[in-house]
Amino acid sequence: MMNSKAKSKKYLNSAASGMRRLSILVEINQAVSRSLNLDESLLATLRILHNSCDVKSGAVFLIDETGKLLNLAVSIGLNAEMTETKYKLGEGLTGRIAETAKPIVIPQVSKEPLFLNRLHSWNPGGNQEQSFFGVPIALDYKTFGVLSVSVPYSAKRDYDGTLNFFQLVASALLQPIRVQHLVKIERQKLIDENVMLKQKLQDEYRFHKIIGNSHEMREVYNQVAQVARTNTTVLLRGESGTGKELIAEAIHYNSLRSDKPFICVNCAAIPETLIESEFFGYEKGAFTGAIARKKGRFEMADGGTIFLDEVGELSSMTQVKLLRVLQEQEFERVGGTSTIKVDVRIIAATNAQLERVMADGKFREDLYYRLNVFSIYLPPLRDRKPDILLLADHFMLKYGRQHGKSIKRISTAAIDMLMRYHWHGNVRELENCIERAVLVCEDQVIHSYHLPPTLQTAESSGTIPKLSLKDAVQSYEKELIQDALKSTKGNRAKTARLLDSTERIIAYKIKQYGIDVSRFK
Repeated sequence: MMNSKAKSKKYLNSAASGMRRLSILVEINQAVSRSLNLDESLLATLRILHNSCDVKSGAVFLIDETGKLLNLAVSIGLNAEMTETKYKLGEGLTGRIAETAKPIVIPQVSKEPLFLNRLHSWNPGGNQEQSFFGVPIALDYKTFGVLSVSVPYSAKRDYDGTLNFFQLVASALLQPIRVQHLVKIERQKLIDENVMLKQKLQDEYRFHKIIGNSHEMREVYNQVAQVARTNTTVLLRGESGTGKELIAEAIHYNSLRSDKPFICVNCAAIPETLIESEFFGYEKGAFTGAIARKKGRFEMADGGTIFLDEVGELSSMTQVKLLRVLQEQEFERVGGTSTIKVDVRIIAATNAQLERVMADGKFREDLYYRLNVFSIYLPPLRDRKPDILLLADHFMLKYGRQHGKSIKRISTAAIDMLMRYHWHGNVRELENCIERAVLVCEDQVIHSYHLPPTLQTAESSGTIPKLSLKDAVQSYEKELIQDALKSTKGNRAKTARLLDSTERIIAYKIKQYGIDVSRFK
């Protein structure tokens, strides 16, 4: 029987050992929390075990993305050439621990045939026998890795207590390993989404996605194809609403910079007091409210393309700084002194007559010639009449899907109205008109009365004259007959049946309204 003094001494030793291990665990948790780098956290843990627990060698293995292989992440007390050590699940003691998620303790490794000793952590010819502890790093039946350590063999060692301690250490390592695992998953998800979005953008802005096959637009396509795969500065000219931004995107996404950023800046929309900081960014404390450094649009576009819309609206001071970026590809942030080098392609756009603005002294001549290297003129919609119907059909389908409406076509009278209109706002105005027509349309056909009042009543456009009630009824009747003739390909008998009338009445109305039936055949 053990006397009371011996029992008291054993209890005190056990308590001291427990406090010591608790202190080590606190130190490990602090080390793990101190760094966001997983390898640093794991290595710091092994160093603490090496210095505090008489651990001669140790290693942390992590399961790879396939879930079938254990790779050595970090180690201590091992040769440098062992860093490429791998285990298959179920292979050796380490592989078995990962596969079963159960710890393994080998008091004397010399007597265990499954101890592969690939890490050369034990020298069979030496005098020092070692004990092996291997514990899984696991949570909710999912194993992330294995912690394995070797300590000097001692018959007096409390192997159960030591195993419990190393299991607590493995639990401390679980959080950073799991976070790293989740970060990898999210990173891969973002990469996959990025690839998908880039492909979608490239598909969206390929030439065949730009609507229009008129002679004027074919000339634009030829020019875009010539300049897209170069680094040449491009100046897009044309009225507002002609699609300059769409062409700029087509140039970028068909260029060698397509996988880099495309940054769009509307120079007219940014207040003059802010445009310099928006272009070039600013340093912390550069002005009131600058609580942190901010990148400008040029820095964000590094390696890619920046699109400067309404470039004719820039102030004289900003024009000087823009000229420097064009010439030297460098600038300083607002409030900064260090020079920032960038590699940016510039595509500028304007609806202004820059030559006239330059003559008035409001636009620098040297900047004009820097921007006007390769000029592309986008024709107004009124000069590309053949494209109006193509664009109208495209917008009808687009907004039909967007608003959940099954609209099949545009009536003949509505098409005639669209073709007669002057389109001061160009493609943008046409798009807005068709979206409105889709919203108010209650059947599967867009009629003239679905179009905006500006098209129906504007005298300046010549769209439709002022009508009396009689004339309005006749106009509507003519439209219905034309629409039916279009559906029946000019067959008068079918047209009469479609309108629940007689062939004689339809023939009379066709003659009365001067409808050319041959155009529908």
